[in-house]
Amino acid sequence: MKVVLDFLSKKQVYGTVIFTIVAFIIYKLFIVLVDKVIAKSKNELERKKKRTVIELIKNIGKYALILLVIIFILDLNGVKVTSLIASLGVASAVSALALQDTLKDIISGTSIIMDNYYVVGDYVKYKNFTGTVIQLGLRSTKIMDFDGQVYTIANRNIDEIINLSQKTASSLIVIPTAYEEKLEKVEKILNEVVEEIKTWETIDSDKTAYIGITELADSSVNYGIRYYCSPGKVWQYKRDALRLIKSKYDKNNIKIPYNQIEVHNGK
Repeated sequence: MKVVLDFLSKKQVYGTVIFTIVAFIIYKLFIVLVDKVIAKSKNELERKKKRTVIELIKNIGKYALILLVIIFILDLNGVKVTSLIASLGVASAVSALALQDTLKDIISGTSIIMDNYYVVGDYVKYKNFTGTVIQLGLRSTKIMDFDGQVYTIANRNIDEIINLSQKTASSLIVIPTAYEEKLEKVEKILNEVVEEIKTWETIDSDKTAYIGITELADSSVNYGIRYYCSPGKVWQYKRDALRLIKSKYDKNNIKIPYNQIEVHNGK
């Protein structure tokens, strides 16, 4: 027991523990403060911009705290920190030549923030991969597609990234309906659906509309609705719209035709 107490009473031990705990608390308080800043944003665009800048500051702050903890621990253990820092300065100059790509990533990461090229929450495309920006760091950007796959892109490839959130996407929903249903009744219900869709966030209410009958098919009359919204919401809104249409059709006893199989036993 005495050996343990003697060990814990050493400045190197308790100093390291205390400094590490203090650094951890400071970081956590910083995160709480950051969340409050985001919460005060006036709109979604401002919130996304703040979140992007803050994610970058979080990364810088985390690495800065880690570096301070390491320097403090080394100092406690008798390492001459001043000479070490001077040596690191020389080593950094040499490393810069070998880490040109990393420096390009950092510079590009800063440019992305300053020029608002894209922010966390934007819908982007890189080569054949399309998804939402979920993290923007000093060296790389992470985007996630609808299947949950995450792709990490080096920031130096900024010129190959297309920001799809800067334009409006559109989608056509075709609704097959039984021939025996009254035209006026179906169109009244679909116009009600359109009016509800127009209230959704990021929907362009001026362009979104019921466009009429798109086809007289073999077993159905196909009606169409076209909506316009931010690219990242296209598929979610299509699922929401189809659910709304099915609900409205059920409440008004409007039939959606489907294939049926008649089976004979051969006797």
